[in-house]
Amino acid sequence: MKVFVARQAIFNRKKHVVAYELLFRDGTKNSFPNVAENAATAKLIMDNQLNLGTRYLTSGKKALINIGEESLNQELAQFLPADDVILELLETIPPTSKNYEKVRQLFHSNYRLALDDFTYSKEWEPFLKLVRLIKFDLVETPLEEIEPLVNQLKKRKNLKLLAEKVETEEEFVHAKKMGFSFFQGYFFAKPTMIAQNDIEINYAIVMLIYAEALKPNMNIPRIAELFAQDTALAYKLLRLINSGVFPIKNRIESLKQALVYLGHERIIKFVNLIMTAHVAETKPTELTRLSIVRSRFCELLSRQVAPSLASMSFLTGLFSLLDAILDKPMDVVVERLPFPEVLRDALVGEPNTLYYILNTVKAYESGSWWAMQEACTMLNISDENLPDFHAQAVNWADMYRDHVY
Repeated sequence: MKVFVARQAIFNRKKHVVAYELLFRDGTKNSFPNVAENAATAKLIMDNQLNLGTRYLTSGKKALINIGEESLNQELAQFLPADDVILELLETIPPTSKNYEKVRQLFHSNYRLALDDFTYSKEWEPFLKLVRLIKFDLVETPLEEIEPLVNQLKKRKNLKLLAEKVETEEEFVHAKKMGFSFFQGYFFAKPTMIAQNDIEINYAIVMLIYAEALKPNMNIPRIAELFAQDTALAYKLLRLINSGVFPIKNRIESLKQALVYLGHERIIKFVNLIMTAHVAETKPTELTRLSIVRSRFCELLSRQVAPSLASMSFLTGLFSLLDAILDKPMDVVVERLPFPEVLRDALVGEPNTLYYILNTVKAYESGSWWAMQEACTMLNISDENLPDFHAQAVNWADMYRDHVY
């Protein structure tokens, strides 16, 4: 499926692009869709940060991302790498003490903060010590009206000012003389649409994971089993681990290991992010279902020929079709996943045991007796167990779908 995002460039005083604001879109129409703010932010994170990442969308520059009150309460910013983003606190957030504490936590977690479409009141004074950027909407607050406030804010060394919705050369020159450092608007560039391929998520599996995550005694092996039933969810989980949000010391060799690394609290927040982002049921594509069958098939075969590689064999099968699903070269896809070298090599076609296991599974799927015999020879096994392994894998892949639907 296609996912969409718009980006609008932010320029400095020399008209050089220094950052991009990322704007959620749910289709090719380049306008803000009619969705709740927190759902838009959640979708932006799920479809983009946990797909190819914000750095890909912004060509390595900072990304400005909107955060409203509900996103603040759900702590959605925790799924964004602090080094890559500037969090735009929307004007709809009331300057309460509760919200101040949430913002203060983000500040002490090294997030750079901005106030969007700012209108001054004394309640915002504590926040001004935490933010580094203030945006003024020149349509809502013309330059002549805000000049006294701008003069006061310029005295704060920690603050920079951004003029938004700059429509003319005259407005740009005027804002520049007033002391604005950054500029955004149709005078410079309209938002441009970016479409990416992503994998459809099985909403039924999301619901089962959600139910498991909310139980008093979380069963991580059971949750790992459910993640394994959906290639998209497994991919998002591993992208989260490797997204720069959390430092990782060891390579991840299984979904269970990834979940243990996250811990109970982060698992619940991650599942909440998924629930918020995907409010409509979708069914797995045939490619996704085939990758799930492959994962189990590879695991069963590995238990016969290389038991110590069973977990990695499962992941090899599960992600073996990601290049086709995302329409990108496999080496580009695996570069963004926290896999051991042996697993990466297998997926990009470098011969090793995992590669030969996957190749045997592919040969069986092709129905070519000669290809299957050659593949089995590389593993030094006969083909007698392959039909049973395949039947078990198909039944395993169908189990939850039949239960839910």
